[in-house]
Amino acid sequence: MNALAATNRNFRHASRILGLDSKLEKSLLIPFREIKVECTIPKDDGTLVSYVGFRVQHDNSRGPMKGGIRYHPEVDPDEVNALAQLMTWKTAVADIPYGGAKGGIGCSPRDLSKSELERLTRVFTQKIHDLIGIHTDVPAPDMGTNSQTMAWILDEYSKFHGHSPAVVTGKPIDLGGSLGREAATGRGVVFATEALLAEHGQSIAGLKFVIQGFGNVGSWAAKLIHERGGKVVAVSDITGAIKNPNGIDISALLTHKENTGSLKDFHGGDAMDANELLVHDCDVLIPCALGGVLNKDNAADVRAKYIIEAANHPTDPEADEILSKKGIIILPDIYANAGGVTVSYFEWVQNIQGFMWDEEKVNTQLQRYMTRAFTNIKAMCQSHDCNLRMGAFTLGVNRVARATLLRGWEA
Repeated sequence: MNALAATNRNFRHASRILGLDSKLEKSLLIPFREIKVECTIPKDDGTLVSYVGFRVQHDNSRGPMKGGIRYHPEVDPDEVNALAQLMTWKTAVADIPYGGAKGGIGCSPRDLSKSELERLTRVFTQKIHDLIGIHTDVPAPDMGTNSQTMAWILDEYSKFHGHSPAVVTGKPIDLGGSLGREAATGRGVVFATEALLAEHGQSIAGLKFVIQGFGNVGSWAAKLIHERGGKVVAVSDITGAIKNPNGIDISALLTHKENTGSLKDFHGGDAMDANELLVHDCDVLIPCALGGVLNKDNAADVRAKYIIEAANHPTDPEADEILSKKGIIILPDIYANAGGVTVSYFEWVQNIQGFMWDEEKVNTQLQRYMTRAFTNIKAMCQSHDCNLRMGAFTLGVNRVARATLLRGWEA
């Protein structure tokens, strides 16, 4: 099942639990605005090439729309739509005053030079500058984009609207980016894990962790878990997979990956089949890579007690049912990976106030938001007698529905 179908299914289930009016339910699903633009640029060799850019703005009842921009060959309207809708529920779960959006350009960033990427980003910004803005829609980095991409968007947008650091988040620190933003999603995953484990009378120290994906989110989560005394027994990324039953030395692995660009030939662990990683023996499994990795084919063999969804949509609905029957507790993506957008919110607040925070304040506030959101999800689980995924969806959907009704949606 693709991400859009799965998101819609979860939304409809939550809406039934909440007893939403069918007209309101339909209106919450329909995006506020869908933008499609042609971005034509000269390549370095002088030839012209054209790329299609998208921006789906899903909902603005609780505040400006917020979401990443991805550069990837497979960016398509369906995927962007699903991710925009997920952002609406995610920002509501975290209780930050945003709605959801998502965007992207169908291109392969590896095949473009830095100057070509800059031209593409600037043309895309020129086409959408009047549809994004500090109080309208605030983009952020995503797959294939980074702080440099945000710097170009900020510069191009400011040519039309004056200096506007709050128009994007995930910027370089020198241009008003927030301290702690780079680690935010991984750190949020760890705070979410601590909240869940505390509920079951456990802590990270001494438990065995398996982490799929060792990019920004996975590496920060692994580092912070290692520092808290957790044993990371297996790790994988696109370059390979390694295991060590006594726990991998994460700082040594980070150094090795930085030097070689790969997990291969790391001396502190044995190579393993990446496909076996998800069913490896552990207490906590953290998928931090692609969607749909837990499916009906492998769900029955998962041996973890807890699954923390650091990736977007890593568990197919069929797998969800199999895992629930096995008694495995799943912490859903719309809560577990909300640390990134929460610190993006802090960055936006700092830019609007023109007053920057130190890193300790950023991390303390992030912990407060993640812990409070977990408490609110648990309250929904108890009042509606549902699992954590539906607890999170009912919490998010209910907040958006209430804001929509209060604003007078039928007027």
